[in-house]
Amino acid sequence: MTSVLITAFEPYDRWNANASWLALVALTRELPAEPEVTTRLYPVDFAAVKQKLAADLAANYDYAIHLGQAPGSTRIQLESIAINVGGSSRQAPEQFLPLVEGGPIAYRSPLPLSDWGLRLREARIPAQVSYHAGTYLCNATMYFSCYLAERMGLKTKSAFVHLPLDVTQSAAHPEEVPALPVASSAEALRMILNDLARGV
Repeated sequence: MTSVLITAFEPYDRWNANASWLALVALTRELPAEPEVTTRLYPVDFAAVKQKLAADLAANYDYAIHLGQAPGSTRIQLESIAINVGGSSRQAPEQFLPLVEGGPIAYRSPLPLSDWGLRLREARIPAQVSYHAGTYLCNATMYFSCYLAERMGLKTKSAFVHLPLDVTQSAAHPEEVPALPVASSAEALRMILNDLARGV
């Protein structure tokens, strides 16, 4: 059976919840019969994520889908490219460093992101391909996932999915911010899993 690792993040900064974990929890309440899914909750920490990814990916999953939240986004973003540079929001861009010294400049997800975006929109779930995962931990997670799979000789194909805030997070925010019901995000993930079960 096809195997999939799905990761999400803990809350961070001013957010007392993380849309990625909320969506993953909702997804697990009604998982499709296939593929076989393993879930992980990661801390918001560069070194810890790299370490945990190395341990988790050693299981040699067919696919790894990494989730993160994107405050301010109005739609699900299917991230195509991760670059070999990163830093925290407390740093100036000129202080950013390579994620892997001497590593490839970038990795591009081999998964059918454009097809997924089209299918999600046809299902009335706002989604689009994004060609830049940023320079923070979400980008780093996708980069590390691709780099580790390559270095460890794994079959794992990776992608990163940015999710809008859930409506509960938006409602608790002092200012008006875009949101998407967690049920919609979970349904989008369910559709992606169904596609992976067919062996994309």
